[in-house]
Amino acid sequence: MDGPIFAIAIGAIAAGFVQGLSGFAFSLVAMSFWAWTVEPRLAAVLAVFGGLSGQILAALSVRRGFDLKRLLPFLIGGFVGIPLGTWLLPKLDIVLFKAVLGALLVVWCPFMLFARHLPKITVGGRAADGVVGLIGGVCGGLGGFSGALPTLWCTLRGMEKDAQRSIIQTFNLAMLGTTMLSYVVAGMVTREMLPMFGIVLPAMLIPSLIGARIYIGISEATFRTIVLSLLTASGVALLVSSVPAIIGRL
Repeated sequence: MDGPIFAIAIGAIAAGFVQGLSGFAFSLVAMSFWAWTVEPRLAAVLAVFGGLSGQILAALSVRRGFDLKRLLPFLIGGFVGIPLGTWLLPKLDIVLFKAVLGALLVVWCPFMLFARHLPKITVGGRAADGVVGLIGGVCGGLGGFSGALPTLWCTLRGMEKDAQRSIIQTFNLAMLGTTMLSYVVAGMVTREMLPMFGIVLPAMLIPSLIGARIYIGISEATFRTIVLSLLTASGVALLVSSVPAIIGRL
């Protein structure tokens, strides 16, 4: 097995497990393996395909805590945000955007991780949830970052793990499905990529199911630690990919 194919398989295995456990972060984990050996456009399409496949699988295997009334504002905001983010993409400094988002996650998530008795955010109601969903959709349109801020917001809300996972899982499923459709319509998905899909799907299948099985048995505190740690890692990855480019401009 040559280098890129091996990297694709290993990345899909690791990312499938993490997404099955947490409900998000497939792209974050997969890209940590693929960014160095896989062509960028192929890596982006595979990340969306793998994340979407994992979310479909998770939706079938972990269905606790589903509440349509709670979820709907996030979805409405997200669907409005995706085209807005796509429209902003050529107009915005994406490198600076990544740095700002990464800095937010790196500073705030460890603080929440160690300050365990922060008061919950209870203001804003569904309107605030919709605004966060809209921002998540914009971030998705800008570069596939749809899950980070809604996940952080649900944690700030103090949602129980089943409710939080259900919202983020379904939100990401909708956002990834929309993104994959846009890739197909735009011609980004080519016939040459199909064999790579055939590597990603079976590689992530069993690890995703194992992760989902472990999720069922973990406590609220453990789930919170996993989510905040993954968000922190996401922030670090964004900073690593953006700060050198910003320094190079100086």
